[in-house]
Amino acid sequence: MHEPIAMSERRSGSLLETVKTLVYAVAIALFVRTFLYEPFNIPSGSMKPTLLVGDYLFVSKFAYGYSRYSLPFSLPVFEGRLFASLPERGDVAVFKLPSDNRTDYIKRVIGLPGDKIQVKDGVLHVNGEPVRREPAGSFVEEVDGRGIAVPILEETLPGGRFYMTIDITRQGPLDNTRVYEVPPGHVFAMGDNRDNSLDSRVDHVGFIPLENLIGRAEIIFFSVNGYGSLWEPWKWPWSIRYERLLSRIR
Repeated sequence: MHEPIAMSERRSGSLLETVKTLVYAVAIALFVRTFLYEPFNIPSGSMKPTLLVGDYLFVSKFAYGYSRYSLPFSLPVFEGRLFASLPERGDVAVFKLPSDNRTDYIKRVIGLPGDKIQVKDGVLHVNGEPVRREPAGSFVEEVDGRGIAVPILEETLPGGRFYMTIDITRQGPLDNTRVYEVPPGHVFAMGDNRDNSLDSRVDHVGFIPLENLIGRAEIIFFSVNGYGSLWEPWKWPWSIRYERLLSRIR
C-alpha cells in the first residue's frame, strides 16, 4: 500500500537533485566566465599572423580588473573599473568597440595614456622613435582572391615586448597617419595585420577607454581551418590545427 508513495518520493528527490546540480553548474560557469576566463573566437584576419580565423581563445577577465562590460549583458551595475590594472604595451586585448559599446574587438595594445603614436611609411613610431622591425619569414595571405607570400616582421616595442606582424605594403591607407596622443584613461590598439585592420587609426574605433577593456587574450585552446563543416564529421580530423592547440598568445 505504501510502496507507490515511496517510489514517488524517490523520483521527486531525484528530480530535485538534478535541478540543484544544474543550478550549481550554471552558477559555477557564470562565475568563471564573469570573473576568471571567458572564451572567444576569431572571426576575421585582422590579427594575422598571431591569430587566425577559427582560433578559439581564453581571455583572462581579471587581468585589467572589472567593469560593467565584464558582466553578462554588460549590466550597468557600477561605473569605472574595480581592481583596475593598466595593460602593458604589446598585450593582446579584447574590448567593447567604443562607438557602440556592444561589439567585441581584439587588437594589440600599442599605446598607453600619454603616449604619442604615429605610422610613417608603414613603420610604427612610439613617442617619436621607430620600433625595431626584423624579417621573420613569410606568411601566405589572400590578396585579390589569390594566395601570395608576404613578409612577417618581428616588431619590438619600448620595454622589449616583441611579436609578429604582416605588412603587405608600406603605402596603404593606414601606413601614413597623423600623430595620435593617447588621452588619460585610454589606450591605443592596432591589429597585427597592418594593412587589413580597423583599429585605433580609424575614427570608427579610435582611442579605447580603459572601462571598455574586457580582458587579455592568454591561450589558444582550439583552432579549426574551416575545411570540415559541422555536418561533415569525416573531415573533422583534418580541420583541426593541432599545432596551435594550447599555445600561448604573445
